[in-house]
Amino acid sequence: MALELSFKFSIGATKAIALETSSCLGDSMRSLVSYGFLAPPTLFITLCLVGAVTALVWWRIGIAIVLVSTLCLYVAATPAFSSYLAYQLETEIPENVDFTDAGAIVVLGADVRSGGGRDSDRIGPASLERLVLAADAYRRLHLPILVSGGRIADWHVAVAELMKSVLEGYFGGPVTWSEQESRTTYENALYTAQLLRGEPINTVVIIAQREDLPRAIWSFKRVGMRAIPWPTPRRSWGVDGLEDFLPDSKAFQESFHALHELIGSLYYRTVY
Repeated sequence: MALELSFKFSIGATKAIALETSSCLGDSMRSLVSYGFLAPPTLFITLCLVGAVTALVWWRIGIAIVLVSTLCLYVAATPAFSSYLAYQLETEIPENVDFTDAGAIVVLGADVRSGGGRDSDRIGPASLERLVLAADAYRRLHLPILVSGGRIADWHVAVAELMKSVLEGYFGGPVTWSEQESRTTYENALYTAQLLRGEPINTVVIIAQREDLPRAIWSFKRVGMRAIPWPTPRRSWGVDGLEDFLPDSKAFQESFHALHELIGSLYYRTVY
């Protein structure tokens, strides 16, 4: 009997370790595709190196990979391309919205500047921008506030905890709910819906950067809630001169965020 129990415990422990390992590997792969060297347009830099190494053996194939990757890298770094991608994302967001049915303001966490310990973590610039928008929304709508965002990677504290502290301490916006388990936009929506399950709230106002809103709205709809985007300035798209076709570091960063959102939307629709 003892041997049987020991065997069952061993099998259970092995399964638990396997599931944990699989989860860690899945998180690592998602991180590489989302923000690592496999994420476009950073991927094109990786392909340039791959092409250079390939050229040592198959020079035609290697040179072709380098040329195509370099061209893609150049295009991704131009303001004309980056602004066009952002414009396409933002056209999915409705302009004229009605907040009459909204029951709460939901602030989605973004980034944290991680320090050497728990007390040294600070709110990141993207999260801070969302808190400014949330404070404006609270002054105009006077709805209860929910902050959502867990702890990711080397963060020592959940982003929701930091947002709550900053929002109440610096902006005077009282936080009614704090959701500190989510690590993705879909989990933001899922755990928010669970947290508000006992409340008569089915419609919420979502606070995020404009390019992040389409995926957030889709996620909340997927879990059975209606999300109304808080209005933020819509960028215009157009070519003003030759400089729009010249590489720019800011444009490269904007292309990264836009491509991240486009790929993330496709991933969400496939997985969820």
